[in-house]
Amino acid sequence: MGKTLKRSAAFAALARALAAGARGGPSLGARLAALPRMIRATARGEYDGGVRLALMAGAAAYVVSPIDLLPEIPLAIFGLADDAVMVTWLAGSVLAETERFLQWEARRSSVVPGHVVP
Repeated sequence: MGKTLKRSAAFAALARALAAGARGGPSLGARLAALPRMIRATARGEYDGGVRLALMAGAAAYVVSPIDLLPEIPLAIFGLADDAVMVTWLAGSVLAETERFLQWEARRSSVVPGHVVP
């Protein structure tokens, strides 16, 4: 049941992210262009996406790795299913997190730097 819930959440996140872009949200190109800025801001400690970026990096490594939880050769289509779910989750996560980052960037640009004087 837990795996089904995670899969449905991944598909729902992907659908929400794609629908948001279709309804006037950031385009796919803007989201992908934001990815390097998001990584830099996270590495500098300015943006709080460290755990999410680590999970996305782990998912990407799993997809390209020759070692699988469910190997493709003996399990045929079932061996590809875990990769498909991982790619879907990764795509949804990247789209959702870049949208969150773009919103953070927009809010950040409207803040005037300085110190609060008591």
